[in-house]
Amino acid sequence: MNYRHSFHAGNSADVVKHSLLIALVRALQLKQGALTLIDTHSGCGLYDLDGDQAQRTGEATQGVLRTFADPSPLLNDYRAAVQAVNAGTEQHLYPGSPRILAQLLRPQDILILNEKHPEDASALRDAMRGTQAAVHERDAYELWLAMVPTRTGRGVVVVDPPYEQTDERARITATLAAAYRKWAHGVTVIWYPLKDRATHRQWKAQLRRLGIPKFMGVEHWLYDSVQPGIYNGAGLFIVNPPYAFTQALPPLLEALRAALAPEGHRGEITSGWLGEVDRTGS
Repeated sequence: MNYRHSFHAGNSADVVKHSLLIALVRALQLKQGALTLIDTHSGCGLYDLDGDQAQRTGEATQGVLRTFADPSPLLNDYRAAVQAVNAGTEQHLYPGSPRILAQLLRPQDILILNEKHPEDASALRDAMRGTQAAVHERDAYELWLAMVPTRTGRGVVVVDPPYEQTDERARITATLAAAYRKWAHGVTVIWYPLKDRATHRQWKAQLRRLGIPKFMGVEHWLYDSVQPGIYNGAGLFIVNPPYAFTQALPPLLEALRAALAPEGHRGEITSGWLGEVDRTGS
């Protein structure tokens, strides 16, 4: 799968990922202790929705722009994060995870970003000027292991790869296993695309065998049945999600499902612990 994010900025996957990321970090910030936020595959940090690449796919019209037309107050935090990088009422720019995480920082929190692609790393540094973020240009999986356990004790690692390499899922699984041995209480968020249910079931089975007790899965299927050979949705795996986040999750997922369902489809969002998936919108 080739996934250059500038073509897909603000799509439905971004909406779900960033809405849940905001809710997760804010739930962790209910405690005053410092957080370290680590983004292993940061990308460019900021994307032009009027640019050629974004316009070529038009995916933002079925993602972020739908949320601005939706009345649900549960999406207000997400909309505010997008509006914060735009001067007027129109959405011309889209914040990647680095800019969204930077908005959430408290004075005691730390933000560590990483992007291996040289051009994207340069764009990321430009996008993060004026913030307190540290930007690295390293192998994402090496950085992930090197940065845990975090100096602050509590922290979140966000793993959001492009899935261009055939061994991407295997590398994530192996690195997560090693990171969990070092940092069993840490919070890890892993984004993934969905193309077919069989492949996803196989990966979930591999992850389940890691034996991580608090391991949540969120799956967003756009269509009422799998559309062969195309992007069907995306989701997140979350290790050690805080209680306040899991309790607030069901109504947020329903709001996202309703806002993002393609015409003629109800869509489906599932959430629950690995092996025990609850269905929303089925």
